[in-house]
Amino acid sequence: MTFIKEILTELEKLAPLPYQEDYDNAGLLVGTPDTEVTGILFTLDITEDIVDEAVRKQCNLIVAHHPIIFKGLKKLNGKNYVERTVIKAIKNDIALYATHTNLDHVVGGVNWQIAKRLGLQNIRVLAPKRQILSKLAFFCPVENTQQILQALFEAGAGEIGEYRNCSFRGEGLGTFLPSNNANPAIGTRGELETVNEHRVEIMLPSHLQGQVLGALKRAHPYEEVAYYMSALENENQEVGAGAIGELPEALDTIAFLTHLKHSMEASVIKHTDPTGKVIRRVAVCGGAGSFLLRNAISAQADVYVTADYKYHEFFDAEGRIMICDLGHYESEVFTKNLLHDYISGKFSNFALCLSEISTNPVRYFS
Repeated sequence: MTFIKEILTELEKLAPLPYQEDYDNAGLLVGTPDTEVTGILFTLDITEDIVDEAVRKQCNLIVAHHPIIFKGLKKLNGKNYVERTVIKAIKNDIALYATHTNLDHVVGGVNWQIAKRLGLQNIRVLAPKRQILSKLAFFCPVENTQQILQALFEAGAGEIGEYRNCSFRGEGLGTFLPSNNANPAIGTRGELETVNEHRVEIMLPSHLQGQVLGALKRAHPYEEVAYYMSALENENQEVGAGAIGELPEALDTIAFLTHLKHSMEASVIKHTDPTGKVIRRVAVCGGAGSFLLRNAISAQADVYVTADYKYHEFFDAEGRIMICDLGHYESEVFTKNLLHDYISGKFSNFALCLSEISTNPVRYFS
């Protein structure tokens, strides 16, 4: 027996909700976490047809990239497709979950899916985020350092890129004088105590502060734990917008466009004039990505693959880079495969279904 909350826990390990943009509405939109899962349908968008598909396939949880509820709903009377979709989901006891800009911002997320389909190597975040890391410094008896660190590592601290269990320590003398109301683990009330201690420093994602501090206090022998928690300005190289990598070998413009169209199963690609250079370094951003053009140019990308470019924005390439607009749906549709594959590696006791419906509202006439 598996409950919705267990699925959400795994999804939020991949893409923590605090990494979504302020304007976003990712998370559980409809339904209750304590409901048993009968099946999951993975899709890019949630529409009435998608809810019907979930009913047919006996899936009571829909996991999507785009939130069906984006702006506040003041009424539910079926006057538009959003309200009708939500009403239909509620009537059929189907939970709706969206992992949106938080999935855009993580290694292994939306942009990694695009990069891998294009065969890029050495993939990294194009525009890393700042101000989402913290540093914890604390003091403890030398003999307790390792057990405390292990508890902190298990709580999610000490990860820097591809390295785990990262910390720094220095040894010195700590002093304290317990009051008559204290219950000291070391020393005696009313007497000054000197202890060989470590000062330990460790980095952590800021959204994990609560659970890391909880782990520190549970593992630490002292009644009162001396610690400092500081916000960092550092870029987090594992979290941010877009991705960039290199093709295994350089391609000319026609060969690259053919490769892009085939790899992303796009029917049409809008693009700026070729720069005259071969294409090796490729920047990508699923969905509307014009805001990252300067980052792509600064990273010396030969081409920038994204979607939703406006007419006047194409001029911003200025011959320095080729912009390729796939279309919003085409750039992100394979996100449902990413989510399906991720959850299928965690659970196998109920149906996991990929939606067979194209939710693309855009049509092309040729």
